[in-house]
Amino acid sequence: MYKTEQSIIPIFYACDDNFIKYTIVSMHSMITNASKDHKYHIYILHTGVSEEMKNKVIALATENFEVSFEDVTDYLHSISDKLPIRDYYSKTTYYRLFIAEMFPEYDKAIYIDSDTVVQGDISELYHTDIGDAYLGACHEQAMVQIDEYGTYVEKVIGVSRYNFFNAGIILINCDQFRIHFVLDKFIQYLHTYDFVVTQDEDYLNLICKDHVFWIDNRWNTEIFGNIPYPIEEANILHYIMTSKPWYYSDCRHGGIFWKYAKETSVYEDILRVLENYTDEERERDRVSCDDLLALAVKETNREDNYLNRVNKLNRATDRVEILKKIEEYERAGRFDEDVENDPPSKVLMPEDINYIKKTFKERVKTKFAYRIARRFVYNLIEEKKLIIKEIKGIEHFQGLNSGAVITCNHFNPFDSFAIQMAYEAANQPQRTFYRVIREGNYTSFPGFYGFLMRNCNTLPLSSNLETLKKFQEATGKLLRDGHFVLVYPEQSMWWNYRKPKPLKTGAFMFASKNNVPVLPCFITMKDSDVIGEDGFPVQEYTIHISEPIYPDSNLSTRKNTTEMMKKNYEVWKEIYEKEYQIPLSYLTE
Repeated sequence: MYKTEQSIIPIFYACDDNFIKYTIVSMHSMITNASKDHKYHIYILHTGVSEEMKNKVIALATENFEVSFEDVTDYLHSISDKLPIRDYYSKTTYYRLFIAEMFPEYDKAIYIDSDTVVQGDISELYHTDIGDAYLGACHEQAMVQIDEYGTYVEKVIGVSRYNFFNAGIILINCDQFRIHFVLDKFIQYLHTYDFVVTQDEDYLNLICKDHVFWIDNRWNTEIFGNIPYPIEEANILHYIMTSKPWYYSDCRHGGIFWKYAKETSVYEDILRVLENYTDEERERDRVSCDDLLALAVKETNREDNYLNRVNKLNRATDRVEILKKIEEYERAGRFDEDVENDPPSKVLMPEDINYIKKTFKERVKTKFAYRIARRFVYNLIEEKKLIIKEIKGIEHFQGLNSGAVITCNHFNPFDSFAIQMAYEAANQPQRTFYRVIREGNYTSFPGFYGFLMRNCNTLPLSSNLETLKKFQEATGKLLRDGHFVLVYPEQSMWWNYRKPKPLKTGAFMFASKNNVPVLPCFITMKDSDVIGEDGFPVQEYTIHISEPIYPDSNLSTRKNTTEMMKKNYEVWKEIYEKEYQIPLSYLTE
């Protein structure tokens, strides 16, 4: 496929003849402040703009900025058979979804709303490396700052209020849009559900969930609520909702808009709009804002809202119930309790297990178990039931020259396979990988999984004190002999739960007593395009391996245990907040 030279920065607006005068102000501010080291091409997507206004826009072109108009009418007709009957043609904001398909020559593009002023160098936004994210965007402040909107997006769309983006300024990864059929998914969702609050923004957030690169909010400073930095630092001002300087003379930071408007050919036209805007129209705006908030509440409470409908039709009832139970347990602070029913557990007695001194028959079973387990894991990966996207920090694993307690968050029966793969990638053949498991998983788990539980270098805990003592002695010896022991310090497993839960002391006591480090691992997740048998997206895992936490020789075992546990939790918290761009908080009452 032909690509244009990447020195050209493509920028897209979408507007009609009524709104294009504000586009002119935005374009003028952008051109004024853009680096002269690059070439730019501004496209105006439309279905009808007068020749007079076109001429005013084209007059803004410079040596660095080419400007052209793209009528999307023919393209809309070409896909009209796919579209449901609604006011689709009149919604210019939907046109941003066509960019990747209409312009196959671009692998990346900027889309920007017309109600903006650009104070920064737009080339800096374009050159942001967003990796394989579908798009780069900024957090939508309405969802963060107004509880009703935040609850709406969480309960109706299934996106955290802290991970909902404003689609008015986005850096589109056109390649990813095409590879993952974003436009087709949008059309599919149009047929499935009619989002009526933020409309196309709702659809985009649903489609791009977990595939957003978060850009500093200075690139989309919404004139709304609290702005936590001086307005001079805003690279782009976005006059959202009723914050329009051309309707309200007292609009916050409206002076910045008028500064640029005065330098354009449409200044007098915009001034007349302000002068002619009536108090009745302003009251209509106020009522409209109240109505929109009420609509968000109404949609949240609808029994047949999108998320409820999806849960009922496509998703396994037991998984939906598990998610409800997780929320209930989190609210009650029952973090160390499993939300799923374990099989009846038989007590593991001392004579029932040799933790270290394996017989020849047991060693043969272990070898065979690992062979079939490896084949099983490769099949999971091939069938996309287990997706490991990336291992970060493998050098911390490779740099260990002693035994270590490996800690990891626990959210899926397969997560230990992910850590096993990290261990194998670290290439530490002189050190064996063990994992601590529950008593019932060893004594009572049936079939194939039970065979793996009993034979893949597992260290089952026991409710019997003598067996527990045997376990502690064996675990200590393995650590002192230089081996790795995986421990889940959260104690419980909550299915697909992304937050780090409060930790228990056991893992850190093992490390402290045996003078070995803790290697904190934390797995983050993203929804993949693959839908599992339970109706939920299969998760893509990124394994984060942090620097080892070593015991302090000047501290007691007890103090080391506490300090190492605190440091481990802080490491997990930092990874969580950085990767998900969400402040860590719990529902605990």
